[in-house]
Amino acid sequence: MKITVWNEFRHELENPDVKDIYPNGIHSKIKEFLNEEDSFDIQTATLDEPEHGLTDEVLKETDVLIWWGHKAHEEVADEIVEKVKARVLDGMGLIVLHSAHFSKIFKQLMGTTCDLKWREAAEKERLWVVDPSHPITKGIGEYIELQEEEMYGEHFDIPVPDELIFISWFKGGEVFRSGATFKRGKGKVFYFRPGHETYPTYHNEEVQRVIKNGVKWAAPEETPISKYGNAKPLEEL
Repeated sequence: MKITVWNEFRHELENPDVKDIYPNGIHSKIKEFLNEEDSFDIQTATLDEPEHGLTDEVLKETDVLIWWGHKAHEEVADEIVEKVKARVLDGMGLIVLHSAHFSKIFKQLMGTTCDLKWREAAEKERLWVVDPSHPITKGIGEYIELQEEEMYGEHFDIPVPDELIFISWFKGGEVFRSGATFKRGKGKVFYFRPGHETYPTYHNEEVQRVIKNGVKWAAPEETPISKYGNAKPLEEL
């Protein structure tokens, strides 16, 4: 399975606190723990590369694309967004992490503002598993507890998910739909909330497990080739 991990790679270069946590970038940390799976072939791409690292060749070969973005959503070229969208509709899996809820690609696929409440106050987050039979929760207990995270709170302006997997509770009292799946065309989309850049969330082994499971779930499947447009009758009219 070929996986591309995409990251803005801006906070790590501009904020010493973030660099301390992710010295080689969030994308490199995600690649590092994904490399623990023998069936994964992982490459990375970042915003400031030509075509944001998402050339036609890269997208064509990618089975699952992981997307992390925060401060530079508007710098992503619309042309690239359209190409990514086309690949999702054609079967490529998409994992959308944390603040990428505001990415152009996620908003395009959801058709809503994807807005929410937020607060950065190093709060405890408890992600409750609400679908323990789902393959994305394999190897996870009743909940994942993170001692410090950014708060996201409802209402989260997304369509009703096909599947709701995690609901978060925060120390300040808010709750949030933190793990949700959607099907778009032939592709699968998994939104997973935790991952603020100033906290070591992607060092957490349970968070890593969820992302690994999510990649396996989102992988393309063999589906019948659909034909559209004017059609000849199968039976004699």
